[in-house]
Amino acid sequence: MVGNLYTSDSNSIVIMAHGFTNNKSSQGRFDKIAEALKKQHFNVFAFDFSGCGESAPDILNAANEVDDLNSAIEFMKSKGYQSIALFGNSLGSLICLRCFRPEIETMVLMGALTHSMKYDWNEEFTQEQIIELDRKGFITLNSLELGIRRVGHQMLQDFGEIDQEKLLKDVSCPVLIIHGNNDEDKEELQLLANTKKGLHLLSETSELVVIDGAKHGCREHLDRVIELTTEWYLKHLGK
Repeated sequence: MVGNLYTSDSNSIVIMAHGFTNNKSSQGRFDKIAEALKKQHFNVFAFDFSGCGESAPDILNAANEVDDLNSAIEFMKSKGYQSIALFGNSLGSLICLRCFRPEIETMVLMGALTHSMKYDWNEEFTQEQIIELDRKGFITLNSLELGIRRVGHQMLQDFGEIDQEKLLKDVSCPVLIIHGNNDEDKEELQLLANTKKGLHLLSETSELVVIDGAKHGCREHLDRVIELTTEWYLKHLGK
């Protein structure tokens, strides 16, 4: 795996998990969040999941991404970081929740995926890509910014196979979940509804913050995300 390590003068580190088929920069959002956290003396590690960005080629699925994040956690522990937090965006939030362990002190999750989501993949992908999925078991995505990624059939099923109670009930650390509520973003509204349904399963110190008018990913409200995230880690993550 390849990642960016933002170093500061503390023993704490935030490990960032990007969204579906994205990369460690997340269109610049992770870069800005990481720089802001570094100024508050948090170390930050933002990495590419296998099959994304600069990391080794792989067929994307949730199980592989869980393995990747667990490896990143173990690597940072081996480097002597004593206080560990996670930051997850969209699909990355699901991966963070599945990687919870007692040494994770807190999490911030943006556009969180906490429950099964049903997507019509025929609307998301071209007919040629659907044919490729049937024939090869994966869909090839290619863009100038994100490069080549191969989305496995299992990854598409993973979105619809989330047991919310199983996912959330053992996550005992404080969790901040950030959502938008833009009326035009049906996906984010459903994600928000799912989070509200399961919030009681998390620790009493967990919180949900809704940014009014924001869409999934909060691209137009990143300053607010940075403010909320920084305040949360200053409160819940040791240095």
